[in-house]
Amino acid sequence: MKARPRRRIDINLEELDQLIDRSMQAPLSASEGGKLKTAMHAMADRLLGKRNTEKTNAVLETPPTPATKSTSSDKKVIPAGHGRHAAAAFTGADRVVVPHASLHSGDPCAECQRGTVYRQKAPATLVRFVGQAPLKATVFEMERLRCNACGEIFTAAVPEQAGPVKYDQTAVAMIALLKYGTGVPFNRLERLEQQLGMPLSATTQWELMEAGATEIRIAWDELIRQAAQGSVVHNDDTGMRILRLVREPGDKRTGTFTTGIISVVGAWRIALYFTGWKHAGENIAEVLKLRDDQLPAPIQMSDALSRNTSTVKDLDILFANCLAHSRRQFVEIVGSFPDECRYVLETLRDVYRNDAVTREQNLSPEDRLYFHQEHSQKPMIDLHDWMEAQFAEHKTEPNSALGKAFSYLLNRWEKLTLFLKQPGAPLDNNIAERALKKAILNRKNALFYRTENGALVGDLFMSLIHTCELNGVNPFEYLTALLLHGEDLKQNPSAWMPWNYRDTLTRSAASAAA
Repeated sequence: MKARPRRRIDINLEELDQLIDRSMQAPLSASEGGKLKTAMHAMADRLLGKRNTEKTNAVLETPPTPATKSTSSDKKVIPAGHGRHAAAAFTGADRVVVPHASLHSGDPCAECQRGTVYRQKAPATLVRFVGQAPLKATVFEMERLRCNACGEIFTAAVPEQAGPVKYDQTAVAMIALLKYGTGVPFNRLERLEQQLGMPLSATTQWELMEAGATEIRIAWDELIRQAAQGSVVHNDDTGMRILRLVREPGDKRTGTFTTGIISVVGAWRIALYFTGWKHAGENIAEVLKLRDDQLPAPIQMSDALSRNTSTVKDLDILFANCLAHSRRQFVEIVGSFPDECRYVLETLRDVYRNDAVTREQNLSPEDRLYFHQEHSQKPMIDLHDWMEAQFAEHKTEPNSALGKAFSYLLNRWEKLTLFLKQPGAPLDNNIAERALKKAILNRKNALFYRTENGALVGDLFMSLIHTCELNGVNPFEYLTALLLHGEDLKQNPSAWMPWNYRDTLTRSAASAAA
């Protein structure tokens, strides 16, 4: 995933003052007027706090809607992003049931003395927060007694709650979640724990991560195997540094990448990360080699870069390209070609709205295809014919920015419109680009991996953590369960996936009780 360059505007205040002074004596030239206008717009954008967004209603200039008179009956609207959460959202919180001090279900009403009170289904709730260290240590001080005659020393037995290991599985899971889930580097966590009076060196943290990855590696292998069976696989990559990287003999490439793969397997989504000298297309090809040859051809969604395309012997693959990448070509030039870009962006907006309807109605892949064919196919055909006519009638120069945007869309039309022909084909590759943000966050904070083994450990934990996030599973609880049941995991890894490990725990508990 290539980051978009940030627009840079150099403003020289002294030069602007001189332009304003000259404008009082004589008209400004076109270049001087343009420079002054650019500076004014840049400062206005900064003062107004305009958001950097590619949404159609923000990109296109729309006429203001007349203000409506508010009435006293209007409800107060809480804006999005207000930061409030219902009590049910705190799934990891401790729950304390507080009974009524004087009433019980079935008692007569203390107010009217006629009715009977019954327990309501939804209790009143309060949420309270306390601060604590991410990792907490307990020091057990066993009393020691020494005989003054023979010198024998008697030490109190280690209490049962101390456990058999110095670093509990929950500590390993927490470090993994902080480092690979939220991008906190080892040295930053070391400094935080030191401030809290519980020092834990960066070296020790790494050793715990390496040992933990070895213990649960089989779960990652199983994720890879199951991801190969997906009906749709998304892939993309981003740059990454490995200080000590050994390449295959004869490989002259110099780049190093983290590939992000999202595989849709039934109702589940699997996230995989691979860091090294291979491109995204090579990594996804290695995954698809594990695919059951009885399954139908998978759909591979990526951007149009050739290095993201995979080839696997004896496996047919349906290739789709990202419609959001094509749309972005027009977003970047909308200021220069407003009318033409408006038509393209509004057409694609309607297609995305249709896709949102299919998600809201939870349509099957086949019904979603029929819906798009009914509502999206004609607008897309009209868009294709209109772009062809722009070239044929010489209304658009092929070498212009608009012509290049048209060509990008037309040259990849079949792959960009696969959603109109194939059930389950996605519109874009946004889910893979969002997945890469986790790798980019780690790169931003830690800068690099020292070795290939360090990159492998990072890929393993990021894959497990983001797969949990995609499927609504608590990653801390999942990693803890894997580390606690290492032997069971080795016996049957498919029973310890994020979406079914709780059922496995329940069966194990019932079997133990029986």
